[in-house]
Amino acid sequence: MRSFGAAAATLVLAGTFYASGPASASAKTTLTLWQNYGTEQNAVATTNLVKAFEKANPTITIKIVAQPGTSYFAQLQAAAISGNGPDLAVMWTGIYDLQYSKYLVNLKGNVPAADLAKMGGLQWESPNFNVANGPLTMPLETQFYIGFYNKKLFKKAGITSVPTTWTQLYAACAKLKAIGVVPMVYGNGGQAISTEFYPWYDMSYLMIGAHSLASWKGLYDGAIPWTAPANVAQLKKWAALQSKGYTNKDVLTKTNNIQDFEQGKAAMLVDGTWDTAQYTKAMGSNVAAFVPPFSNTPINGVVEYPGDGFSVMKYSKNKTAAFKFIDFLTTTQAGNIINQAGLIPDIAGLTTSNPVNQQMLDFVTKGHMVAYPMMDNYIQVNVGNAADKVLPAVLGNQQSPLSALQNMQQTWQQLPPAQRSTKGFGF
Repeated sequence: MRSFGAAAATLVLAGTFYASGPASASAKTTLTLWQNYGTEQNAVATTNLVKAFEKANPTITIKIVAQPGTSYFAQLQAAAISGNGPDLAVMWTGIYDLQYSKYLVNLKGNVPAADLAKMGGLQWESPNFNVANGPLTMPLETQFYIGFYNKKLFKKAGITSVPTTWTQLYAACAKLKAIGVVPMVYGNGGQAISTEFYPWYDMSYLMIGAHSLASWKGLYDGAIPWTAPANVAQLKKWAALQSKGYTNKDVLTKTNNIQDFEQGKAAMLVDGTWDTAQYTKAMGSNVAAFVPPFSNTPINGVVEYPGDGFSVMKYSKNKTAAFKFIDFLTTTQAGNIINQAGLIPDIAGLTTSNPVNQQMLDFVTKGHMVAYPMMDNYIQVNVGNAADKVLPAVLGNQQSPLSALQNMQQTWQQLPPAQRSTKGFGF
């Protein structure tokens, strides 16, 4: 597991350090928790965390409400404005929790500092991306956007090493196509957040292949326009996967892409850690992780990021109990529950028992790859929304890379000046 500094002492669940709130911690309290996880392993982890917490805290009940992913944030904002929403809510990190910060309670001073110190990546949940300002969200897990491949199909096709560049990827795809296998499968299957193909897993790696981590802030503040030649070139290479016949034809509409991968009809797909347990359960040791090699030179970056977690809403009348649940998420017990759900604990000193998840961690700890954030949590929300509408069409060769990027650039130009500056986000 990554090192986040010395691990703090294990939390005593009956401890007394919790911020004061309207409700007494000793009274019977019912909390409502909203989640947008669908059927992903995150949903399993959330359910099991709540059960364990309730068992240790019999005076507190947590009612989990599953909300549709496609309208989740609009519903959460409306509920926050009216003050009639949940006490606890799943919140994406980065630009998302900063965007909704006026509705969220800062955890600094409400959760013991020693417990916060156990968690990784808290800068991405903090105002100005500075952990000293305190996090707005408690991470559920460490996440990766990542590639998965079928080792048996690679061997059958004569692929002896995992590709690390565009050239090697095309060569591997050609070998897989020659044996009658779909090299890379795309679609909207498994998505809780969208009913359409979600492009940001790939787009993150397209931009990793084009720009250093230090340069990524230029995509935010305009120093690197979205229409930059390097970006156009990357999207052209990406679209070529489909035009060369290296993907399924119906990349925009396919709904069973995950099943095709699990059943050996496709050799590769790009997804996230929330589905790792599903793949290892279906494919056993035949599945492995790889870093999507969307790069002209050997890829040296991987998306590792605490992409979501739980926040306490400001209007909650049960903050004392809510903070107690948030603090529980920093314990070894909670980390073990998260691991058992097939996810990677975000807690210092804990490990993952899933070998494919461990492989992902090794990309950073042993392979010394640079850890990048998730691009959809890093750029302006309006730009991301515009990209959602145009990037899938690029992969499907229904829209040119340049016109799609022009659309994103135009959206960026229409943002208020404050949203085009990196000064407010600590870059």
